[in-house]
Amino acid sequence: MSAILHVGPSERASAWQAEFRHALPEVEFRCWPEIGDARDIRYLVAWTLSPQLIAALPRLEVLFSIGAGIDQLDLSLVPEHVRIVRMIEPGITTTMAQYVAASVLALHRDLPFYIEAQRRGGWTQLPTLLCEERSVGVMGLGELGRAALTMLAPLGFRLRGWNRSPRRIEGAECFSGAGELDAFLGGTDILVCLLPLTDETRGILSRDLFDRLPHGARLVNAARGGHLVEDDLLAALDEGRIASAMLDVSQVEPLPQDHPFRTDPRILVTPHVAGVTRIETAVHALIDNLRRDLAGQALPGEVDRTRGY
Repeated sequence: MSAILHVGPSERASAWQAEFRHALPEVEFRCWPEIGDARDIRYLVAWTLSPQLIAALPRLEVLFSIGAGIDQLDLSLVPEHVRIVRMIEPGITTTMAQYVAASVLALHRDLPFYIEAQRRGGWTQLPTLLCEERSVGVMGLGELGRAALTMLAPLGFRLRGWNRSPRRIEGAECFSGAGELDAFLGGTDILVCLLPLTDETRGILSRDLFDRLPHGARLVNAARGGHLVEDDLLAALDEGRIASAMLDVSQVEPLPQDHPFRTDPRILVTPHVAGVTRIETAVHALIDNLRRDLAGQALPGEVDRTRGY
């Protein structure tokens, strides 16, 4: 018998267990901590890990992340032979693309300024630009970055993208590698970070990067809080280097009540809701990957540990 162990909320566990019984009965769906015979468990689906969890699964072969990233997982706990797979499913992709489009439009139309004006009773109008008069640059051209550019395309922005390795995306000017980063940043009015969080990208949204953007650029970070040097953003806002920002993630989550981001009128904050793993759709992506593994096929989203994504 092959079994998959789910670690997470009971609502999701119940829904997915029922779907497995119907769609993939040859793989028994079990819910932590009721693991049954641990020797049956070849697959694990979880958001985070503990030493006790990994130690309880001597025959684990594949770890599925609940989310699109893996930085929340302590990979030092995972034996080298265990394959790690990111979640790629329509719910995450669509909600992230919609969030990016909404955020870009909010910053393009100066919503932080107008929200603060409403709060203090002001009635001041700023000059209005057309979308085609601004450029939007997306850092990270994986599944989510490509979907974001596709969602933005009908709005008319001049689209740009940057990735560690070369990409070609219709309708967007693409840049790659450290050698082309300056050219990408120098022509980007609204910067969107959708990079994976790795040792190379941690802290990339810093004073050094902000200084290479056009004066008064806007920032959207919907990737991970670890990408942003928070004090550098506050300084860039004070200096006018950055005009406004939309942040879905932070170094510490939930964002502390006394954190300056909570009260800064130039920053709009959301509680890590940009890309959402939907119970109704993610289970089908998981089942599809299990079928692939049982058939000896490659798994979409499988992580290269040497690259960190």
